[in-house]
Amino acid sequence: MSLTNRLNELRELAAPLESSSATRIARLQQAGEHAERFLESLPECEVYAAAGPREEAIDAFAIPVDPESFGVALRVLDQYVDGIGHNLGSSRFFAYIPSGGLHDAAIADYLAAVSNRYSGVGAAAPGATRLEHAMLRWLADVVGYPDTAEGDLTSGGSMAALSAVVAAREANNIKSGDVPSAVVYLTAHTHHTFRKALHVGGLGECMMREIPLDANMRMDCDRLRESIRQDQKSGLQPWLIGATAGTTDTGSVDPLDRIADIAAESKVWMHVDAAYGGAFALCDEGRRRLKGIERSDSLILDPHKGFFLPCGIGVLLVRNGQQLYDAFHARGAYMQDVAGDTERSPCDYSAELTRPTRGLRFWLPFKVHGSGAFAAALEEKLLLAEYFYDECGEIPGIKLGPRPDLSIVTFRFCPESADADVASRSLLKAIHNDGRVFMTSTTIAGQFTIRMAILTYHTHLEDIDLALQVIKECTVTIGRT
Repeated sequence: MSLTNRLNELRELAAPLESSSATRIARLQQAGEHAERFLESLPECEVYAAAGPREEAIDAFAIPVDPESFGVALRVLDQYVDGIGHNLGSSRFFAYIPSGGLHDAAIADYLAAVSNRYSGVGAAAPGATRLEHAMLRWLADVVGYPDTAEGDLTSGGSMAALSAVVAAREANNIKSGDVPSAVVYLTAHTHHTFRKALHVGGLGECMMREIPLDANMRMDCDRLRESIRQDQKSGLQPWLIGATAGTTDTGSVDPLDRIADIAAESKVWMHVDAAYGGAFALCDEGRRRLKGIERSDSLILDPHKGFFLPCGIGVLLVRNGQQLYDAFHARGAYMQDVAGDTERSPCDYSAELTRPTRGLRFWLPFKVHGSGAFAAALEEKLLLAEYFYDECGEIPGIKLGPRPDLSIVTFRFCPESADADVASRSLLKAIHNDGRVFMTSTTIAGQFTIRMAILTYHTHLEDIDLALQVIKECTVTIGRT
């Protein structure tokens, strides 16, 4: 067979990849109807559904040589993906840190994928990169950062934390030989991904000072100051404080203003993990509770949490943007054609070069709904947590944790006739078996503790009342056994 004939044959075999307008419209309609069925079923869906046999699912996911219909593919998704595991879209999902999944963000992802703009380098997609920079600048204003701030849209909080650690490392000129004497300050409730970022960033052998927590599960600033002073007297190099604006365990906000004072007087980089809590800066009450975050050197924030976007987006902001640029800027010879590019390039502020346009899923929902709707939803969550705290405290046998700083409430079941850990485990198991709401647990000071995390945008008062009803019913049932 001649080369030309083979090329023609291959073109014909690959032709289905170049779908027609009619095919695209039909499939988009099918996908839209599939999505609508899922969304409309959310109020009745189980908050958690166990998976069926693994082998059956793997067989269904098998890749065929010959094509199968789009409808078959959608049925596989419906049966083996959409309906099992954690239902993050449920208004009754109170586990971990809930994630919203706004529909407009899903539309934005579709549009971003269709246009497929490469937004790693400004010259390649000036519109997309300008949009992302505008969102980062808006966020910097929300948290109170100065005009010098720069940032990056990452794939999530873990990657944002890694970038923050690298930027802090470079700004403090921490070389490999300095690591054994360099000191990092954190708490038992600092998110584990911060420690992971230190490890991946070549800083895992730094001295880690775990600062005690106060009665409200916040970093003890007196102990922090004393620890830094002692390390400086000993000839060590304090260089990084990992503060938290909304811990995953309890939702507590460290005393950010006091920590900023200590960081300034000690000349130590102050990083804030605001992956969960940072979005609350959009509403007046949340901004009050986060006072001092604007004084940090860097912070991370997850829009897939408090801004209700689908999973897969994080934010890093650095007060002095030049420090972020210096940590990551690099160019290859093949990029010489954009050497004089005046557009801001995300690759200069990140370890990523090839990346999707993440900003569209962030921008579109805010453009069509306005920031006021988000601010109202966030304030509602703060008030719902306070309501739940007060009402849950009235249930016999329930012992509450600290009053919520944000929208997480912790509690234990402590009946007089049973061990509190055993009773609390039984209560959580009963809640899971009931199935109407879904919560998870943690361990605080060695004690099994139940968490109620309120953040999904369509969680409202009736959902909180249902959770309270389930808890009451389950405690009564356990008390009878």
